[in-house]
Amino acid sequence: MSPQSLAGLIEETGDPRFAYDCMRRLIQMFGKVVLDVNSELFEDAIDRVKRRLNLSSDTEIPADALSALADEFRAIVRRESGMDFPDDPLQQLRMAIEAVFRSWNNQRAIRYRRQNNIPDDLGTAVNIQSMVYGNLGDNCATGVCFTRNPNTGERGLFGEYLPNAQGEDVVAGVRTPKPVREMGDDPALSDAYTQLLAIAERLERHYRDMQDLEFTIQHHELFMLQTRNGKRTGGAAVKIAVDLASESMISHREAVSRVEPAQLDQLLHPTIDPSARVQVLATGLPASPGAATGKVVFDPDEAQRRGQAGEPVILVRIETSPEDFHGMVAAQGVLTARGGMTSHAAVVARGMGKPCVSGCTALQIDYGKGEVHVAEFTFRVGDFITIDGATGNVLLGKVPTVEPTVGGDLATLMGWADSERRLKVRANADTPQDAIAAREFGAQGIGLCRTEHMFFQGNRIDAMRAMILATSLEEREQALAEIEPLQREDFLGIFRAMDGYPVTIRTLDPPLHEFLPNTEEEQADLAAKLSIPVQTVRDKVNALHEANPMLGFRGCRLGIQYPEITRMQARAIIQAAIAAAKEGVRVEPEIMIPLVSTVEELKRQRALIAETIEAMFVEAGARVPYTVGTMIELPRAALIADEIAEQADFFSFGTNDLTQTTFGLSRDDAGRFLPLYVDRGILPADPFQVLDQEGVGKLVAMGTQLGRQTKPGLKVGICGEHGGEPSSVAFCERIGLDYVSCSPFRVPIARLAAAQAVIAAGENDK
Repeated sequence: MSPQSLAGLIEETGDPRFAYDCMRRLIQMFGKVVLDVNSELFEDAIDRVKRRLNLSSDTEIPADALSALADEFRAIVRRESGMDFPDDPLQQLRMAIEAVFRSWNNQRAIRYRRQNNIPDDLGTAVNIQSMVYGNLGDNCATGVCFTRNPNTGERGLFGEYLPNAQGEDVVAGVRTPKPVREMGDDPALSDAYTQLLAIAERLERHYRDMQDLEFTIQHHELFMLQTRNGKRTGGAAVKIAVDLASESMISHREAVSRVEPAQLDQLLHPTIDPSARVQVLATGLPASPGAATGKVVFDPDEAQRRGQAGEPVILVRIETSPEDFHGMVAAQGVLTARGGMTSHAAVVARGMGKPCVSGCTALQIDYGKGEVHVAEFTFRVGDFITIDGATGNVLLGKVPTVEPTVGGDLATLMGWADSERRLKVRANADTPQDAIAAREFGAQGIGLCRTEHMFFQGNRIDAMRAMILATSLEEREQALAEIEPLQREDFLGIFRAMDGYPVTIRTLDPPLHEFLPNTEEEQADLAAKLSIPVQTVRDKVNALHEANPMLGFRGCRLGIQYPEITRMQARAIIQAAIAAAKEGVRVEPEIMIPLVSTVEELKRQRALIAETIEAMFVEAGARVPYTVGTMIELPRAALIADEIAEQADFFSFGTNDLTQTTFGLSRDDAGRFLPLYVDRGILPADPFQVLDQEGVGKLVAMGTQLGRQTKPGLKVGICGEHGGEPSSVAFCERIGLDYVSCSPFRVPIARLAAAQAVIAAGENDK
């Protein structure tokens, strides 16, 4: 705005205050958006004027003060940008247009396009339109509103407005707006409000979705500035989709397609109270959704003690291992300094539905001192912190959380989704409690029961450690005899929970060193408990040490060297299946051999299992159906899948390990650099979160095709964490897998994603 334009505006309106207010707003907005001047500099100047004149609102600033403020804004622009504010309207317009194009190519915009699959070559449009003014008096206003509540989905106008103001005042938060419904009580604005209600309903019916509206009222007259589909919470997305279908605006299929599967996470876990004031200390990886507040605890034993006493605790570890399992069970949430999205902490926490933030490298943990340093703070045992597993944020102190409340809309939407999908959805569950939760979330069986997790409950670990430390077959079998009835009872509980559905049980998989204590103090305690020399424990720990344990003595290799382990687990499975069948439970046990890379490994383990089970059938005088298959998690297994299928009744792709072995990445360590790879576009996404369809996916597709060449009816699924990731689920649908399996709390996400994949395929075929 030039001095001549300013003078013309004063002459035309007869209102110097309005003209000077427009002038300062133009300089302020132009400086912020076009010249990248810090907006706080302008706000500080406004606050100084209000304090000097003892004013409560910027609408009370008189004309002469606004004129002086405009001059000060010019000085701020000159100082911060190195150039004078341009008075030529055409130069202002040209520079504003160039700023829009620049914004499309900055790093933030590039990341936004990649995250939302927007092509880089998509053109940028610049809208140029005449101005209307909401700051011309009390019969003017500006506002932003939604046609339905974006937090709850309730129908009705929801939003805010400001009288005698411009649009930026609402969105910038520099003034406290009023609820939009109060416009109807204002005689100067009530007619415009009635008109707004009618237009809002008309726009929603036209676009068949909840709308986000911006408007300005100038001298009683309503001007609609913009409408677009409004953003909404997960709960609101479900309710709006169901309501729109009930109102016959959209079909059931459209309702299923309208909800982002990832939004369902908000419905299944506590979240940070949006009204709470929080201080973010650090940010790690959002490894498992949900929010939790608790006392810092570093030791899993102490976490268990405090948790059983009713104290809320957050288990803080450099990284977790299977022997931390009991502490994770007792904790409200888990926070680690190392590890990725599929690290031990992340996988276990997701399976239990607990919040987890992993790979928070800003944490400096000192177990010896019992301290963790982050930012300028030091936390000791008993100090409160809060973690947000949805964002990866670590927050200072106690922060209130909100429990999800959905009602029946989610069940309605899931019913519509289930009528569309082909893929079955199973759950990864290791305990009867996990299986019950999985069934409640709609799981159609268990796709992965990790038997090793059963060993970490209560005192069971002692028997497992005794087995590892045994020096003879007799001692090993004696220790296994203590474990067998415990595993049998767990399997029985799982079969009961999954009545009528298949249960895939993986035989022992992790390297044995993970079951033994690491510290000298813990090793001494174990030696005393087992009445053996402490040096025996230390020698065994050293003997089991491996440079790369995830590619070492684990999986089927354990069962081949120690066949008594496989025999014990086969007995426990079938004993439980027979007992469940006698109760009237329909059982479908599927015994899965892990980490197979040769046909001979599977052949020998299968023969051992069959021999053990047939002897049990004779002993029990009863039979139950069972199958034996394998977990395809090594590239070699995928490449010779046609040969392996000769010995397998089913395949389950373990995509966590298959991703590790295909990429040559350690999932526990790659979190240090994978975010950089994603940020710089070297990888489109973290391959441990989103299935790498070009590489790992090609192995899955190839292994499936080869396996079915040998056995056309071969049942094939995946049981890695990708089983609950929407794009990975869609890939599994495209290549014709039979099922996906994921953490219990992700089952609804997978069900919805599977339905959307079918709907999308049908639309693409049209």
